[in-house]
Amino acid sequence: MMEKILRALRLLAMVAWVGGLAFFAFVVAPVAFQRLASPHEAGLVVGGTLRILHWIGLIGGSVFCVATAILWLRAEVPARAGFAAETALTLVMLAITAYSQFSILPTMEQDRALAGGEIETAAMTNPARQDFERLHTLSERLEGLVFFCGLGVVLFLARESQWPETGKIKLI
Repeated sequence: MMEKILRALRLLAMVAWVGGLAFFAFVVAPVAFQRLASPHEAGLVVGGTLRILHWIGLIGGSVFCVATAILWLRAEVPARAGFAAETALTLVMLAITAYSQFSILPTMEQDRALAGGEIETAAMTNPARQDFERLHTLSERLEGLVFFCGLGVVLFLARESQWPETGKIKLI
């Protein structure tokens, strides 16, 4: 019973995170920039949504790692390699998400303030706008990396039932 609960928690956590990233990239951001009155308003919506999505990822990723660690401790040796790979990918995702949440996004907000509040009205030669644009590009690339690592974890999850010895849990 405990194994089923742990596996369900892992699946829910990862699907919420990766699904949220997909929804953000393919729906929220494009719609915000197409439908809202100004790029500034769209940026506020996208930035606020991204902060919430990061918390979903940080909490969900932590739950995933704890649940996976418990399963790893109880699994036969052949299944442990798969659990280790899932955990490694998730730790990469967590590190990137934390860096974005606690370093990139606050610095982008400082740049926005230094540029007068609306980054798109600042001159392209403005150092704050240049730094904002650099960080925005970095943020997009890192979010993409998190998404693809997450897809990797989902693929591992889909194959778990085919791992040797995954159904045999060691009694501790």
